[in-house]
Amino acid sequence: MRITSSAPTRIDLAGGTIDIWPLYLFHPGAVTLNAAISLRAQATVEARSDGRVAIRSTDTGRVTEVSHWSELGKPGELDLLGRLLHFFQAANLTLTTTAKSPSGAGIAGSSALNVAVCGLMARWNGVTYEPETLLDIAQNIEAQAIQCPTGAQDYRPAMYGGVAAVELGVEGVRRVALSVAPVELERRIVLAYTGVPRNSGTNNWEMTKRHLDGDVQVIDCFDRIRDTAVRMRTALEREDWPEVGRQIAQEWENRKRLAPGVTTPQIDDLMAAAGRAGALAAKVCGAGGGGCLFCFSEPEATDRVRAALAAGGARVLDFHIETEGLVIQ
Repeated sequence: MRITSSAPTRIDLAGGTIDIWPLYLFHPGAVTLNAAISLRAQATVEARSDGRVAIRSTDTGRVTEVSHWSELGKPGELDLLGRLLHFFQAANLTLTTTAKSPSGAGIAGSSALNVAVCGLMARWNGVTYEPETLLDIAQNIEAQAIQCPTGAQDYRPAMYGGVAAVELGVEGVRRVALSVAPVELERRIVLAYTGVPRNSGTNNWEMTKRHLDGDVQVIDCFDRIRDTAVRMRTALEREDWPEVGRQIAQEWENRKRLAPGVTTPQIDDLMAAAGRAGALAAKVCGAGGGGCLFCFSEPEATDRVRAALAAGGARVLDFHIETEGLVIQ
């Protein structure tokens, strides 16, 4: 018996970090915007006959094998995957995973893999979960694995695909598909990997702690990030591309004020080169400090922006906006 699943990663357009509980409760009207992309995480489960459980991560080259699922879920190599198989009480199988996104890219690769494995194991066990319940499981297990708060937005693109707003409030988290042509957004974005992995746990925890400690500057930044996301949502749905660019630029200015290390000299240099090539705006993906950045421009400038980023040492990533979320076969 063999089952395969995959789930898309995402570009966070605006409103990131505010999706971490309980931060959004302090900013009424909080929303994040994201687009699922085709750099998918993939997982395969195959039955075996010796009763053992194995995990193979092909992109990292790491392997773990145990005699029983109760031995999984402890800190160490492949911690997240081990915790997932522990939760689903996996038996007599091999889980093989791979990811198209670079390690530490800031485009929610771990969350996409998490959703892919959760969906896969639920199917393997013959258990049906509502999508939002499965996302709660994925989010909570990832928080256990990284020992830091996790945001709510990253799991939605992996589950549903498309371009969406994630509304955050007292009543919970709600995903709303945005009325925007994916191809029109896609042809204006250049995505590039800086070559330096980011550490979202460190950056996000620093921002969260400062907020909870009452740091006035951080609280003001989050208010501004929320307001920018609200304005960008309106601009996206109107397909007012110059205004989208202005709001991406504003989002980045606010985000840089959140914590030291969100930007680096390398990131600043890459963005400056992209600007000279015609980019209207740019921002990092995820918590910053490395990983991926994306540049926003009019379609006629994207080739020049791609060339400028490549010349600056970044790895330009080919992608398309993915309208399909979790797939299990």
